[in-house]
Amino acid sequence: MLPLKDDQPRYSTPFVTWFLIGLNVLVFLFETSLNRAGLKLFFDQFSLVPAHLWNPAYSLAQVVVPFFTAMFLHEGWRHILGNMWFLMIFGDNIEDYLGHFKFLVFYLLAGVFADIAQIATNPQSHIGMVGASGAIAGVLGAYFLLYPRARVLTWFFVFVLYLPAWIVLGEWIVIQFFNGAALLSMAQTGRDVGGVAFWAHVGGFIAGAVMIKIFPERAHRHPYAYR
Repeated sequence: MLPLKDDQPRYSTPFVTWFLIGLNVLVFLFETSLNRAGLKLFFDQFSLVPAHLWNPAYSLAQVVVPFFTAMFLHEGWRHILGNMWFLMIFGDNIEDYLGHFKFLVFYLLAGVFADIAQIATNPQSHIGMVGASGAIAGVLGAYFLLYPRARVLTWFFVFVLYLPAWIVLGEWIVIQFFNGAALLSMAQTGRDVGGVAFWAHVGGFIAGAVMIKIFPERAHRHPYAYR
C-alpha cells in the first residue's frame, strides 16, 4: 500500500517538516555532485557503522555524530523520494500536535532509537546505516496512536481508495517486523547483511508510539474529530 495523502486537517504551518524535507534533499543533491571516491569518503565519515561503536580507534565524536548525520543521507532517488513522501504525508499532523520545537526533538530521538534497535540486531556489522526512515517510522508510530481512524488515500495495486490509518500503518509495521525477522536469522550466521534496515523501522515505530504519550500536546490547539 502506498499512501497518497491523508484527510487530517492541520492548523499550523509545518515549518519543521518542510525544513527536514528540504535539508534531506539538499544533502542528497550534494551527494549526487560527488564522484564515486568522494561519495565513499562522505559515507565513511557520516554514515552510522555499528562496529565503530566498539572500536577504540574511533573518538566519542566519531561515534555519536553519525547517529544524527546518517538520518540525512540516502543511497538513491528511490530511497529519498519514498522517505520524503511518507514524511510529507504524516509529518505535518504530528508537528501540529506537538509544536515545532518538540516535533524536531521527537523526530531526532525517534531516529536515534531506531538506530539503536537496528544496531542491537547486528552490533558487529561493518555496513554503514543511512536514511531517514527510522525517524519517519517514529512519526508513523505517533500517527498510528493519535489518528487511527483518519482516512488515508491509498494506492493499492490498481485501486485508489480511502482506508483507515490503522490498516495502512498496521500493515506497514507488520511487514517490517517479518522482513526484519528474516534478516535477523541471516545476521545470526555472522554475515554482514545490507539492504533495508527493517529493525530500525520497527524500533522507530515503537519509539514514536511511546514518546507521543510522553511528549505533551502543544497549547492552544484545536482537537481533531478523528482522535
